[in-house]
Amino acid sequence: MKFNILRTTAAFALATMLQSGTAFGQSSLLNTQKHHAVMQNDLISYNKVIPKIMNVVDSSLIADQLKTIEAEFPAAELYSDDWDNKWVKTFSENAIPDTFAIDVSDYCIPVPGYKTSDYGWRRYRMHKGVDLKLQTGDTVRAAFSGKVRKTAYEARGYGYYVVMRHPNGLETVYGHLSKILVKPNQIIKVGDPIALGGSTGRSTGPHLHFETRFLGMALNPNDIFDFVNKVPHTDTYVFTKKKQQKSSGSYASYRIKSGDTLSSIAAKHGTSVSQLCRLNGISSKKILRIGTVLRVR
Repeated sequence: MKFNILRTTAAFALATMLQSGTAFGQSSLLNTQKHHAVMQNDLISYNKVIPKIMNVVDSSLIADQLKTIEAEFPAAELYSDDWDNKWVKTFSENAIPDTFAIDVSDYCIPVPGYKTSDYGWRRYRMHKGVDLKLQTGDTVRAAFSGKVRKTAYEARGYGYYVVMRHPNGLETVYGHLSKILVKPNQIIKVGDPIALGGSTGRSTGPHLHFETRFLGMALNPNDIFDFVNKVPHTDTYVFTKKKQQKSSGSYASYRIKSGDTLSSIAAKHGTSVSQLCRLNGISSKKILRIGTVLRVR
């Protein structure tokens, strides 16, 4: 009797344990399945995000690469592979666009001095920049980020000078320096020191001769910058070929080559020797130096 009761109790306990074990196993299986489902959904979601992450990474890398290329080859879309270290003015063979938007928002005043001489005609010659007051030894800074194209000395002109090309399409010229602090092909950031001011070359006192050029054409810096407040007039300066030609009074120049004479230059440009002499303040007997620029109209 007692044995039967014990056997019945044991059987009931075993059945209960088996039932509990089955329930526990089923619960664990369900939990595992749920966990796997969550992991799968997370993985699917992550796989959807990966391309976006890679796009951001790729875009960042591409942007960095473009900045590097832009620094190494500033305004390449305009100047192509034309990187002449011989002349200040060049690129006359390049096609000049009818209009071109020039970003001048990231700008630094080269020196804080006021204007002592403006852009425009000076008797027989064109003053192609503005003169800014400084003292010998004052720091001259890059107006924009860019790359140094040329550094040189010109006794009867700029004195010690620097020419920089910028990604926005402009070139800037800094003249009458006492010391040059940069080298050709050096990449410079806006506001970096590039030289010390002075009075070298054709100068009557310490000042900075500052030019802005576009594809070799001298632009009036006053059209771009407010030198009183030392800021650009607007973030974007729009170059217009017609406006430039009108403001320059149909000014045109020619760089003297080997074998040129005043007669041959006059014939080539449909003018006369006397007109060339008048425009340039020279005599008909003047010896022409290769590389010198003459105004032809």
